Amino acid sequence: MAFQKKEGDKFILVISNDSTVFNTTRWVSAFDMFGGRLTEVKNLVNALGEISNVSFGIISGRYGFIPANYVVMPYDNVPECKEDYEELQERTDYAEKIRYVCQNFFDRIIVCVPKDMFAIIKDSLPKGKVIAVTNPCYEQECKERGWTYLHRNGARVGKENAEKIMEIVRSL
Repeated sequence: MAFQKKEGDKFILVISNDSTVFNTTRWVSAFDMFGGRLTEVKNLVNALGEISNVSFGIISGRYGFIPANYVVMPYDNVPECKEDYEELQERTDYAEKIRYVCQNFFDRIIVCVPKDMFAIIKDSLPKGKVIAVTNPCYEQECKERGWTYLHRNGARVGKENAEKIMEIVRSL
């Protein structure tokens, strides 16, 4: 029997990218591997887990787009600029994987990635369901797509944006 959502269930997907800060040299989940700027997003994911069914996907410089519970090993090349994001897209097609994952199931998709990575994945995201924590250059486009735009404050999310996101998810 296929999975069916129950009335009142909230399914949230959070998408972010990896960090240059590795928490260990061992093989661990992608969630546990990365620290640094990703810590803000991980804290948001944990908070969302208290009020919703949350999934977390990380765009990794070695593996492309992966669920945060995938076991990974440390690697050298963490993308940090537009050219790196484009090369990673060429090699792993993370935008297509995101498009596939985002089809129909999630009530909201929260995206916290740098502006040049956002440019690559924005057309893979569904209309009306996205909360985009991104650069002001995308504010108008987000509104045109029926998305919630939040100006990126802090390392990836910012305290005010995290509170707004929690408020939006509670209201679903």
